[in-house]
Amino acid sequence: MEHGEPLLVMEGLGRRLEGSWIFRGLSFEVRAGEKLALAGPSGAGKTLLLRTLAGLDRMDEGELELEGVPFRQWSAPAWRSRICYLHQRPALLPGTVEENLRRPFLLEVHRGREFDRELAEELLGRLGRDPALLTQRASTLSGGEAQIVALVRALLLAPRVLLLDEPTASLDRETAGRAETVIDGWISEAEGRALVWTSHEPAQLERIASRRIELPRSRSEVP
Repeated sequence: MEHGEPLLVMEGLGRRLEGSWIFRGLSFEVRAGEKLALAGPSGAGKTLLLRTLAGLDRMDEGELELEGVPFRQWSAPAWRSRICYLHQRPALLPGTVEENLRRPFLLEVHRGREFDRELAEELLGRLGRDPALLTQRASTLSGGEAQIVALVRALLLAPRVLLLDEPTASLDRETAGRAETVIDGWISEAEGRALVWTSHEPAQLERIASRRIELPRSRSEVP
């Protein structure tokens, strides 16, 4: 399958922790329309890499570019509005589910955009949840429900690149399948989107990904 222009480009990316390199010399690109699987054993740095790509964690060497613009030329809010990181244990704020979905649209970086309640209800329905979930207190949600809400929030924000860190880990098989379908549809419905997905389920990565990158488990002492 042909993909579009490079959205996110990494050159020689490295991250060290406690005197050792977690990963080093990583160079690859994520193109528009691409669904990239990020695989590797526990401890290979998959979560740390996703956080680095999202601008939530530092890089100790290398270069990042988004849409042809170097990382250092972006403001943090602008970068994070275009690259959305979805943690396997997402944090929700006090208040209702709807309030959690609305809150990002109050930020300056999203000025001019409005929360789409109808789309939120549609996405919840496609994920097997009643729209009444919008009125539920976020503090009462199960781990799986919190993952669903965080996924809906990310899709409503429509980033260029979606970074998914075990996004279905707390979901039952049926709901995980629904989530895969919804995410695949999100990529297909508009040009210029891409995703990077980590999972401990090889079969899931096979279903989702158009390309796979394997992170080795190698820690070397920082020179």
